[in-house]
Amino acid sequence: MKKIVVIGSLNMDFAVNVKHAPKVGETILGDDFRLTPGGKGANQAYAAAKLGGKVTMLGAIGDDTYGQMLMDNLRNAGVCVDYLKKTKDSSTGMALITVDENSDNSIVVIQGANKEVDIPYIDSMLDIIKDCDIVIFQLEIPVETVAYAARRAKEFGKTVILDPAPAQCDLPQELLENADVIKPNENEILTLLGADDSLALDNAVGLLREKGAKNILVTLGADGSCYYGQDGSEIHVPANKVKAVDTTGAGDSYTAAFAVNLSEKKDIKSAMKFASRVGAMAVMKAGAQTSIPTREEVELWAEA
Repeated sequence: MKKIVVIGSLNMDFAVNVKHAPKVGETILGDDFRLTPGGKGANQAYAAAKLGGKVTMLGAIGDDTYGQMLMDNLRNAGVCVDYLKKTKDSSTGMALITVDENSDNSIVVIQGANKEVDIPYIDSMLDIIKDCDIVIFQLEIPVETVAYAARRAKEFGKTVILDPAPAQCDLPQELLENADVIKPNENEILTLLGADDSLALDNAVGLLREKGAKNILVTLGADGSCYYGQDGSEIHVPANKVKAVDTTGAGDSYTAAFAVNLSEKKDIKSAMKFASRVGAMAVMKAGAQTSIPTREEVELWAEA
């Protein structure tokens, strides 16, 4: 099996259920408060390990209780956390999450120690990157760090997967060019382009490719996912129909599952189908890492 390195964020999630997201100046009541490990990078590392991947996490935590909890949780899932940066200058990152009665979420992220995942840290981890096969990135650490690390990973001949969330317009062209697969959802691809929802998906894909993207994998929620290959190929995989409880972490689960299947030398369509099953199972439970199934659970569900 190929080795996976996830370079990204670790956050402690503070989640609460609400009837609807509060409007400006509005105070609402919430219930079912949860304190759970999160961060897009940590979610993906955790999911990949639970799904059977051989995973190392690179990122930063504060020298505090939450950081220790996040590190222990990843280690218990089978993730190598030996190379995490522990800093006294910043607290561990946090995310404030509301989940409404339609199971949709709104998230505010406080970067904290994630901002200290800098280029010198990446330079100190080059041997770890050289020793892996697949590197996964997100955008909850500094973009300049992501762009630099992706460039170095490509110089070493690694497969680079970019999950461009939280999405932002005008990502460095170098970053898009160095990503073998970029995996936005239907809203994120529009944000990457600075476009509104009147732009058709096919046109959005074409514009993103003009900016340097190669292979583009777009997740579409209940409509499944679509892959647009650099060679002109197009693959659509429908979503598994389930009753959603909480969509937090579903995209991270999809990314991780896709990477794990690629690490097992599966083809793109097979990896998409596997990722769709994992994403569907993740939305059936509350939380990010707490909702991620094991490989055995995914295989049993597929057989049911």
